[in-house]
This record gives sequence, structure tokens and C-alpha cells, in this order.
Amino acid sequence: MNVPIIGAQLRPFCERLPGRLHQEAALDLFIRLTCEKAGLTLRKWKRVKKAIIPAAGLGTRFLPATKAMPKEMLPIIDKPTIQYIVEEAVQSGIEEILIVTGKGKRAIEDHFDSHFELEHTLYEKNKLQLLEEVQRSSNLVDIHYIRQRMPLGLGHAVWCARKFIGNEPFAVLLGDDIVQANTPCLQQMMEQFQLTQKSIVGVQPVPYEETHRYGIVVPEQDEDGLSLVSEIYEKPPRGTVASNLAVLGRYILTPDIFTLLDEHIVGTGGEIQLTDAIQRLSKLDQVYAYQFQGRRYDVGEKLGFILTTLDFALRNEELKYPVLKEMEKLLQAAQSYRL
Repeated sequence: MNVPIIGAQLRPFCERLPGRLHQEAALDLFIRLTCEKAGLTLRKWKRVKKAIIPAAGLGTRFLPATKAMPKEMLPIIDKPTIQYIVEEAVQSGIEEILIVTGKGKRAIEDHFDSHFELEHTLYEKNKLQLLEEVQRSSNLVDIHYIRQRMPLGLGHAVWCARKFIGNEPFAVLLGDDIVQANTPCLQQMMEQFQLTQKSIVGVQPVPYEETHRYGIVVPEQDEDGLSLVSEIYEKPPRGTVASNLAVLGRYILTPDIFTLLDEHIVGTGGEIQLTDAIQRLSKLDQVYAYQFQGRRYDVGEKLGFILTTLDFALRNEELKYPVLKEMEKLLQAAQSYRL
């Protein structure tokens, strides 16, 4: 049985349905039912269980602070940024995480490891709440590590994890983006993956004047926040793309992406870009963009990091009112700085 021919025969009927996504879903359903009747099986992915967190970057935007400390260990209040990312993955149902590190990143491994001396001291001093927090960070999930030997880009960092992933779908969470949402961002995307069985990138709109800072998706059609990817560009020059849907640090990918990353094609910035591989994948198979619900915080640059810390402090019952009081003083003092 020739599945592509079946698809070609059914497409005219499916195209009468309203909405491109409904057409594609109906076509997929017809093909699956036909194959089942003929005793054939189509690939259906299992639930996403593994995640990759790339953490090999040099953190140059935060120098000199990151000369001896990994950028991912810079704290928002009392927790390093990478722990927020790991917690989102765990809350979404991820069972194993691979953190791709580089030189000078040993502190990340130490943070998620046990610390007997510290735990014993906290216990002896009856600081049980702190003890619980320390132990929690080392018992979140099974975490593995691999080193990216050369800083060759995000696509290369993901490629380094190919043996860990094997032949199953997986998530990628970038450490520069913290998302606060009623339903964890990654969980929202995993639910969409169960429906589409295709690679998905997480997106949100950004101001048009900032599109050159992000990977930008050009959607074919948007239905309830889910759209087929027509094109995806890595940091396009200002004014060259008529879309402001930015890829914001969350992906669910099928292992087909590794075949494309194997080509080691160099893109923007002289690096192997994940965005470029996804663009090529979208020409071979369906790739979706999902506009997730929630507030995204950019902790990869100084202003975003400061604003994130301030916002998290105002959400903390212990810090909220003292911080507001100090903010009032700062705002009053700032009046004298204005021209």
C-alpha cells in the first residue's frame, strides 16, 4: 500500500474542511484508519520523557560575574535560574534530563548533587526548612551531564545529546527563558504534541522592533494558538519578516532533527543553529508553533534579569512589602536624576 498515494487521493476531500489544521488532522486520521484496515502501522510517538537543557554558553553578557560562575547559577532571589528550568520540566512530567555543559560549569553539577556536610550542619542547627530546600534540589529528577567540547552553537549542543535521546521525542528548554504559568509551559506543549505527533516550537509575540533578536516563525494559519510553520528564521534583520512570533526557549522535537543536525551546516554567527535545522525539517514534515500561555521572563540579559528579580520579589510574601517600601524611596530619589 502506497501511503503517499492514499494521502494524495484524500487531500481534495480534506481541503473542503474549514481551516488548514482541521484539513491536516482529517487527512492524518484517514491515512491512519486506512493503514489500520490494511494491517499496517504508522509511527506514533510515546509520551515525552526526556529533556535537554543546553548550558554551555560563556555568559558574556554578565561578565565579569560569569568569569568564574556559570550564568545558569545566577540566582533569582534564592534559587539559581537553571533550577527554575529543571522544576518546570519536572512539573511537566519529564523523567530524565541531560544538561549540556562546558568548561567552568562544574557548579551546576554540584548544585543538583547531595552535600552531606551542609545537610548535616543544617540538621544539627535545627534549620529544617533550609535542609528541606537543599535536599529538594538534589532529588528533583534524574540528571545527566555531557560536555560540549567546542562552543559551536545551540544546534550542536542538541546534537551532542543524540545518544542520550535515542529514537524518541524530547524537549529542549533554554536557560535564558523562565516562564510562569498556571499550567507549566512545557506541559502545555506536551499536550499539543500528543495531538499532533509532530515537532513543536513554543512562541509568543514580541514587539516588531525586537524581532531581530529572536528566531521568528512565519505561520500558515493560527487556530487556538497552534499553527503550522511556513518558515522559521534565526534573528532576521529588522523589517525583513512580516511576523513577530518569536521562538522563546521551549521545543518538543522528534529524533528526525538529528539527521539534519548531522549535516553540521553553519548558520548565523558562524554557529550550527537549531533554528536552521527546524526550518529544513519543516520542508520534510509538518512542524508546529504553539503560542503558550504564561508570562515569559528573559533572564539572559541584564535588564530582564533585574526586572525578573524584582517581579519575583514582589510575588514573595516575605519580601513584597519591604521591597515596595524601598522602591518608594528609590523612586523619590530618582526624581532628582531627571532632566
